[in-house]
Amino acid sequence: MSALVASRAAPAGFDLIGELRRREPRFAAMGLIMLMLALPTAFAALVDTRMVGGVGVWIKPLKFQASLAAYLLTLAWFAAFLPVGVRESRWYRRYASVVVALVGAEMLWLMGASVFGVASHFNRDGGFLEAIYPVMGLFAIGLSSATLVYGVLIGRDARSPLAPAFRASLSLGLVLTFVLTVLAAGFLAGGQGHFVGEAAAAAREVPVLGWARDGGDLRVAHFFATHAMHVIPAFGLAAALLLPGRRGVLAVRLFAVAFAAFTGFVLVQATRGLPLIG
Repeated sequence: MSALVASRAAPAGFDLIGELRRREPRFAAMGLIMLMLALPTAFAALVDTRMVGGVGVWIKPLKFQASLAAYLLTLAWFAAFLPVGVRESRWYRRYASVVVALVGAEMLWLMGASVFGVASHFNRDGGFLEAIYPVMGLFAIGLSSATLVYGVLIGRDARSPLAPAFRASLSLGLVLTFVLTVLAAGFLAGGQGHFVGEAAAAAREVPVLGWARDGGDLRVAHFFATHAMHVIPAFGLAAALLLPGRRGVLAVRLFAVAFAAFTGFVLVQATRGLPLIG
């Protein structure tokens, strides 16, 4: 029976945190630290009324803490699907430690900017934060590379016990997360802000998602790109259960292509100054 089938249901008394730590202790630990940091950051957002770019000064680090926690804990879970022996290898342990260090550096940068009440991203004040912005971009690529490494390793593991459709979805979802995220982030970093078009300077925002209602918003494509590692494997899990053999793999590949095309379309739409909806 494949590992996919064997992991359908968790036993009674299942310890999720313990399982994450067993699978990948470094990513699990930093992911949990991000969640713990979110509590004081949320409190600071409530009591600190300072604004940066029309948004509360603590909102950006709070969003990043949530997204980085989801990213790291997902990778910790997926670590069990890596080829046998990889997690015990010296290169992997060192690489995972570097990724965790890069996450820590990014969060220190974000929190530091909030403490001083200045912009972390798109800072044009001519000081230290503007100078370090490109370096933080390289750090972001470095920490994002974990999805590429995981995706390639899982995709090339011919001895994997996973159902073929699910393994294909893991590999494609993780690789596309890196490729699409770097593409979307590149457009973001190369501009003057999140918004594009005539309404960029005073874009009204959707209350829940915080995306621009008028004008293009590059964060939308970035959102879909970073969640390819969740959406495509979720589809692959369903395909593995419902479509046997090659049909499941084919369905996963077609879905991955469609997801990538949709993300690319959303990015192009934003660069033209058009909103996601409207």
